[in-house]
Amino acid sequence: MITIRRSNERGHFDHGWLDTYHTFSFADYYEPRFMGFRALRVINEDRVAPGQGFGRHAHRDMEILTYVLSGELEHRDSLGNGAVIRPGEVQYMAAGTGVEHSEFNPSETEPVHFMQIWIQPARNGGAPRYEQRPFPTLSNAEAPTLLASRDGRDGSIRINQDAAVFAAALQTDRHVQHFMARGRAAWVQVLRGEVEVDGERLDAGDGAAVTDQPGLRIAASQEAGVLIFDLA
Repeated sequence: MITIRRSNERGHFDHGWLDTYHTFSFADYYEPRFMGFRALRVINEDRVAPGQGFGRHAHRDMEILTYVLSGELEHRDSLGNGAVIRPGEVQYMAAGTGVEHSEFNPSETEPVHFMQIWIQPARNGGAPRYEQRPFPTLSNAEAPTLLASRDGRDGSIRINQDAAVFAAALQTDRHVQHFMARGRAAWVQVLRGEVEVDGERLDAGDGAAVTDQPGLRIAASQEAGVLIFDLA
């Protein structure tokens, strides 16, 4: 079964320096039908203006992944990490017992467009942890690229939850398949372009919950990018 969450149904706030869309309830946006999907709690699509960003703020007990689509995002945190995240890279932060960080667009001329993802950890607490890694296989359309997983398999980032996060970059008329173990479900988020998920058309910004089936097929009717979340 596929349940679609259309892009224009998401929570949307334009603060001038920040143009943000919330797939699930977040901050001042509350939608009781969309409080998350299994362990997946937040999918925010953010565009931050040049020279702007989020000042230092705190997190705890959340697995946070940042995926840049265009531009650059500069990160600094209370663990002493400082880095610039670019397209083709994934940043991970386990907030654990607590961490503070800031995120800024270092460019004076170009906006930054990125996805921020929160996954609820299997257990609260634990030491905060940071990692950033490039994924050169993202251009491979033959199979989704595994970005994050509970066991860190296939060169993915190890996270504290029974979840796997994949990305696929699809050329026009190409497709990928994803198979799920019994009892698991998937969330598909379209980053760009246009795809069909088991015959259902999804455009950029659309998402879909896939349940009670052994897998799914994603076909691109135009060049596209998607994230796939495989969840217990």
